Amino acid sequence: MIFYHLYMRSLLIFSLAASAMAQPSDPRNIATGSVIPDETYADQPYIVKTNDGAWLTVMTTGKGGEGAGGQHIISLRSTDRGKTWEKSVDVEPADGPEASYAVLLKTDSGRIYVFYNHNTDNVRQVIADKPTYKDGFNRRVDSLGHFVFKYTDDHGRNWSKERHEIPQRDFEIDRNNPYGGKLKFFWNVGKAFAYRGAGYVPLHKVGGFGEGFFTSSEGVLLRSDNILTERDPNKIRWSTLPDGEVGIRAPEGGGSIAEEQSFSVMSDGSLFCVFRTIDGHSAHTYSRDGGRTWEPSRYMRFADGRLMKHPRAANFAWRADNGKYLYWFHNHGGRFIREHVKQRTIAYEDRNPVWLSGGVEADGPTGEIIRWSQPEIVLYDDDPVIRMSYPDFVEEGGKYYLTETQKDVARVHEIDPALLAGLWTQFKAKGAPKNGLVLQYPGSTKMPALRPFFQRSKRADFGKEDLLAGFTLALWVNLPTLQADQVLFDTRTPDGQGMALRTTANNAVELLLSDGRTENRWASDANSITAGKPQHIVAVVDGGSKIISFITNGQFNDGGDSRQFGWGRFSPNLMRVNGTPEARVAPAVKDLRIYDRYLRTSEAIAAFRAGQ
Repeated sequence: MIFYHLYMRSLLIFSLAASAMAQPSDPRNIATGSVIPDETYADQPYIVKTNDGAWLTVMTTGKGGEGAGGQHIISLRSTDRGKTWEKSVDVEPADGPEASYAVLLKTDSGRIYVFYNHNTDNVRQVIADKPTYKDGFNRRVDSLGHFVFKYTDDHGRNWSKERHEIPQRDFEIDRNNPYGGKLKFFWNVGKAFAYRGAGYVPLHKVGGFGEGFFTSSEGVLLRSDNILTERDPNKIRWSTLPDGEVGIRAPEGGGSIAEEQSFSVMSDGSLFCVFRTIDGHSAHTYSRDGGRTWEPSRYMRFADGRLMKHPRAANFAWRADNGKYLYWFHNHGGRFIREHVKQRTIAYEDRNPVWLSGGVEADGPTGEIIRWSQPEIVLYDDDPVIRMSYPDFVEEGGKYYLTETQKDVARVHEIDPALLAGLWTQFKAKGAPKNGLVLQYPGSTKMPALRPFFQRSKRADFGKEDLLAGFTLALWVNLPTLQADQVLFDTRTPDGQGMALRTTANNAVELLLSDGRTENRWASDANSITAGKPQHIVAVVDGGSKIISFITNGQFNDGGDSRQFGWGRFSPNLMRVNGTPEARVAPAVKDLRIYDRYLRTSEAIAAFRAGQ
């Protein structure tokens, strides 16, 4: 008992010492990013680098919320990589018809085109489904009308006065809308791109409005064979791809939604496209002929064959300068969205945190394909219901940046290159990390004093100061049986303070955390462990995002078919998890390592590969 009191006194001294330090910050928290100025609403902060060295962004903004009157397009320039921005320039005025959802394309001459929706005819209502719209009319009119462009020849300081319309070929989805295609429903979030001497602009065609807003959708590409060289905008030619009357749709058997297509040009000249559905998974397809035809759509998978989970949210892929890829998604969903009675609506939820997967090209049966790594958290907000989305990816000077918006504030974030390097080398990396290692067993069971998650601050109100602390347990175990309630690791005091790892009834392991006032628990996926052979179990407690995740036997646990979320949140009111000064370790545990930081997924996989 005397030793225990001395141990607790040491924790108090540690806490007081920590209070003297500056409050830490986590660059993954979106609040740490550089703000892009807007009016009130802020959407789609996409960037191109101008020939005079600036970053030029266009953004949909307005004094009201999304879809409100006065919604219009602005542009802004930054000469310091998004830290500050020059005064915004109206591409379209706030007192005109709705102008929305702009994307950019730069040509070799330095001219930059901006493409966007424009409600040129000032339509105020359209026929929609009852009973979602009680009187049968939708009065949000920012996703219809005409698809238009303007251009700048002075790097975004001024835009052409005249706007020019891009003709769209009628597809089956247009002719089946309530107006027979004479009034078209559509919008765009996909970046325009140059490919083999032509310019391409994505477009998402919409079939109608009802529950979940858009009731059906599919993707097309607007192609111009001369926009990259033609100076007279009236002479620019356009065609609509793919061939035929059907765009890029969900995989066979999927739902009616296939939208927000994002395109990448691969090294062999193939086009890769990823898009959102309401099936609980994102989908992808490849074109080997410049977008004229596409392979049958399939749901996205990790390189190990497991389906990726994703809701009805933007999920973009970018090809980096090194030829590798990054994929932005939200890492939850599955049948829990697909089987929901209101799947078109519920699928919009839970866009926090953001996860990245890294992609590398590999040989496939019909051409090159992309193999995708397991995921890492790249951005989060402390408020779990904040929804960040519509990102862009920028590289400059060997540094990596992401933009995002939560529809009220748009920001720029510099991304840790080590995170990206880990994703891109994840398929071969091997070795247990040493940074942050504070206990290794066999060798010792003496518990380190892990940092508290928060403490009283030095502010006048002495309120909570988040220390962004975290830790990781990494174990090799060999269980003779999978009987439930086998305690593998335990530091709990008689009143419950501390932590423990134990087996559960569904062939999983559960982590328990308690400070004596707040108890939290989260388990690995069902059937994630096996008896009779070595098992690698990594439990990651991330004090920044407040998320617990498991990587078992080299696989990130995403919930599978047993739950929508494989990762879980712990309470921000959990103060600490220190318990007894000595850990109790079960004989089944052959190796135990404790880190005083969260391990990245890539590090956990490398440790598993080393232990094999």
